[in-house]
Order: sequence, then structure tokens, then C-alpha cells
Amino acid sequence: MVVNRTNKETLQGKIQNNVNLQSTVISDDFRSYLGLSGFNHKTVNHSAKEFVNGMAHTNGIESVWAVLKRGYNGTFHNISTKHLNRYVDEFVFRLNEGNCRIDTKDRMESLFKGIGNNRISYKELTG
Repeated sequence: MVVNRTNKETLQGKIQNNVNLQSTVISDDFRSYLGLSGFNHKTVNHSAKEFVNGMAHTNGIESVWAVLKRGYNGTFHNISTKHLNRYVDEFVFRLNEGNCRIDTKDRMESLFKGIGNNRISYKELTG
């Protein structure tokens, strides 16, 4: 999910509106996450050199960020903010599907099912 701002209101609003209340939310010590209510919220304090707190860690999401950055630098070279959500969706698909042991046919079916009827014209893409 792409957000325009990383302030407390924006991030906590997105979490409140998109995450199941029964979920455990794990974050680092970024100020915008402080005071997140309604969830089992666990944190790691990177500024205090804490990278694991019991079962809480951010290693998985940091790995995702690394893959996105490699894609940006090695494949796309320039990502338009207008279509940032599309790039993120592609990487989410690749990560989710790549971690499964499924055959190519099933992976392609999953891809086409996810695409649905979401076509974009060249003018919309470049305009």
C-alpha cells in the first residue's frame, strides 16, 4: 500500500482501516506508530540497537524493502509516483507467489485472476 505521508494520522488511519483488529502489528520505533491502539502492537527499538524483541522483528519487511530497492535500481531505474502502487503490487505478487511451490500454470492463473479487467491505456500510463 502506498501512502502520501508518513505522519501518525495517515499511517495509523491506514492500519485501522485495512488491518484486522485481531492482528498483531509489529513495527519499529518510528514515531508515527506510537500510540497505535486496538491492536496487539509489538515494537523493536532500532535506535537502541534492538532488532528482535521476543518474537517481534522487522526482518521480513526489511527484506521486502531491499527487493523493491533492487528492482528500482536494477530493473526500472525510474519509478513514477503516479504508478508507484502498480510497481509495489507487482513486487508483492512476485514475493507472495515466488515463495510458494506451485507450477507455472497455477501461477499464471493467479496472475490473470489478480489482473481481472484492470486495463490501462497508453495515454493513461504516460499522461
